[in-house]
Amino acid sequence: MAHTLSRRQFLQGCSAAIAAMAGARLTRYAVSAQSSTADMLVVIFLRGGWDALNVVPPRDGDDRGLYEVARPDIAIPASSLLPLDDRFGLHPALAPLHDLYQDGKMAVVHAVGLDFDTRSHFDAMEYVELGTPGHKGTQSGWITRHLQSTPSGSSGLIPAISTSEQPTSLLGFPANVNMYSPSDISLWDNGLAAEQKQALRQMYASDTPLASVGQRTLDAMQAVQPLVDVDYQPSNGAVYNDDELSQQLKTVAQMIKLDAGLQVAAVDFGGWDTHEYENDGPDGYLADLLGALGDGLANFYLDLDSGYTDRLSIVIMSEFGRRLVQNESSGTDHGHGSVMLALGGGVNGGQVFGQWPGLSNDQLYDHADLAVTTDYRQVLRELIANRLDNPNTDAVFPGFDAPPLGIFQS
Repeated sequence: MAHTLSRRQFLQGCSAAIAAMAGARLTRYAVSAQSSTADMLVVIFLRGGWDALNVVPPRDGDDRGLYEVARPDIAIPASSLLPLDDRFGLHPALAPLHDLYQDGKMAVVHAVGLDFDTRSHFDAMEYVELGTPGHKGTQSGWITRHLQSTPSGSSGLIPAISTSEQPTSLLGFPANVNMYSPSDISLWDNGLAAEQKQALRQMYASDTPLASVGQRTLDAMQAVQPLVDVDYQPSNGAVYNDDELSQQLKTVAQMIKLDAGLQVAAVDFGGWDTHEYENDGPDGYLADLLGALGDGLANFYLDLDSGYTDRLSIVIMSEFGRRLVQNESSGTDHGHGSVMLALGGGVNGGQVFGQWPGLSNDQLYDHADLAVTTDYRQVLRELIANRLDNPNTDAVFPGFDAPPLGIFQS
């Protein structure tokens, strides 16, 4: 006896088949994610140019005197600095990170930055994130080139996320998922979500490049769905504040714990262009920014310190530093040399790396700024080779070569 198939039955059958294929893909992604031993990388970009000389000031000697003379209103008192070594101290608002430094989980790289002369935010950020200083025509960001050149590949379900606008460092990487929170990549809860997903699965059921991207996006949405509208409970008593950075880091922590193959997370934290009233008392503008950074990072690290931090590398960087001499508005103008922070289980922490150039007039860049003695790519190059298991650093930073500083364990 012949049986006819109703439209409803046909669609139900298609839906079941598509769901089965999606499940198979999710399993494949998970197996791929579990096979890698490389660290997960979190890059926190402080947009605006943070003031390296007030974040990590000299605490003694001739440079301390030059620093205080140059900044009569905004210098951080030596007595309030958290000691890093004999030369430098950490801003007191970063006390939560000082604990990690003392535990050997954080390192500082001073006098680091672009080996290129620009005081334009837009140019400097573009050069740093492309990884090709002086060349704006590069078609991919440095993170993209890492993900494309790493021997382990980037075949995990969600290899990269960005929690603000997609950064230039991920230019040319179509598998990046851009989301501030997991709910950002879910379908509207309008009662038709199941039908919408079914229709989209059918739409992208072919084997064209566009369909492949569509399938991967739908797979990512399916994987993230359990996180949507769930009251996330951080581990180890960590508490995320309501500020923008903390909420971004909470999202990154959720995605790491999802075990969906995350390799890189790009996080933005803006507001560091401190042209005026930079250090207006102990609770001034810079102190507020640093407090949010310190609290957010410390709770993020605590949340993941239950089996994840041994394979986690965090880098904090900015496009440039600030001038040595304060301006007439008790702030600082665009400078040159900056400071980077590196955190993680594979960091040779409790140390300040880099060659300190000094603050005397003949040691300053252009007689005004902290000089750059360490190209920022030298730090990232070592990180990529030692912690991300990618020896193809020439592909990531073409034409650049420099010896490791010893920041990251291999």
